[in-house]
Amino acid sequence: MVILKLVRPINLLLIAFMQFFVEFGLIDPLVPTLNLSSFHFFLLCIATICIAAGGNIINDIYDVEIDMINKPDNVLIGTKISEKNAVRWYITFTVIGVCLGFYLANVIDRPGFAALFVIISALLYLYASYFKGILLLGNIIISLLVSMSIILVGLFELLPKLGPENLESYASIFEIILIYALFAFQLNFMREIVKDIQDINGDKQGGLNTLPIAIGRKRAATIVFWSGVLTTLFVIVYMYIYLYNIKPLLLYFLIAVLAPLFYFCIQSWNAKKTKDFALLSSLLKLIMFLGMCSLLLYRFITI
Repeated sequence: MVILKLVRPINLLLIAFMQFFVEFGLIDPLVPTLNLSSFHFFLLCIATICIAAGGNIINDIYDVEIDMINKPDNVLIGTKISEKNAVRWYITFTVIGVCLGFYLANVIDRPGFAALFVIISALLYLYASYFKGILLLGNIIISLLVSMSIILVGLFELLPKLGPENLESYASIFEIILIYALFAFQLNFMREIVKDIQDINGDKQGGLNTLPIAIGRKRAATIVFWSGVLTTLFVIVYMYIYLYNIKPLLLYFLIAVLAPLFYFCIQSWNAKKTKDFALLSSLLKLIMFLGMCSLLLYRFITI
C-alpha cells in the first residue's frame, strides 16, 4: 500500500518502541502507580505516531523535486499517489494526532500539554517547508522532535503526580529519561548529517544549504566521525557513573551499544561512497534501537 511506504513504518515503529521501553522498562517497575492506563498510553503512542507520519508525508511533498534526483525510483508522490491525496493524508494524520493529544492532556488534568502536540506538528511542517534549507537548523529541529517522543512519556506519567514525597525518586527517573533523550538526539543528529551527505546532489539542486553543501562531503564526514567518537565517550561516562556496579546492564552496553558504536566510528572514518553512508545511516538506527532496549533491564537498578 502506497500510504504505508509514504509514512515510513520502520521509523514509526522505532518511535513506538522507544516510548514502550520508557513506559514499561523504566517507569512501570519504579513507579507504584502509573498515571496513564494501558489504553491511554496506547493512545499516546498513536498520537505520536500519527503526528510523525504526517511529518513524513509533508516532508515528501516538499521534497518531490529533490527526491527525483536523489532517489528517482522511490518517488511516490506524483507517481503512485497524487499530491492532493498526499495532502489529505497529511491533514488526516496530523489532526488525529493533535486531537488525541488534546484528549490525553485533559485526561491527566493538564490541558496545557495539548500545546505540545500542536507545536510538534507545526515544527514538522516548518521543517519540511523552510527550516530544512537552513544550515544545521533543520537537523537540530528534527533531532529534538525525536528526543521529544521519549520525554513525552515522562511528562505524562511523572509530572502530574509529582509531589514532595516522590520528588527525589521521580527526579532520578526523569534524569535517566533525559539522558536517553540526549542519546537519541545525538544519534539522530548524526544520521541527519549522514543522510545530507547521501542526498547532496539533489539538495544542491533544490537550493538547500546543508552541512555537506556548505563545507563539502569530506569535512561533513569527518564531523560525523568525531560526533561518533563523542557519543562513544558519552556512553562510556554514563556506564561508569550509573552502571559500574550493575553487571548485566554493563555487559549489555558493552556488547550491544559500545561495540556497534566503535564499528560505526571505524566505518565513518573510511566512508567515501554513497553505499558507505547508507550503511552508516542503518547502523545509527540499529544503535538507537539497541540502546533503547537497555531500558528493559532497569528493573534491576534501585533508584
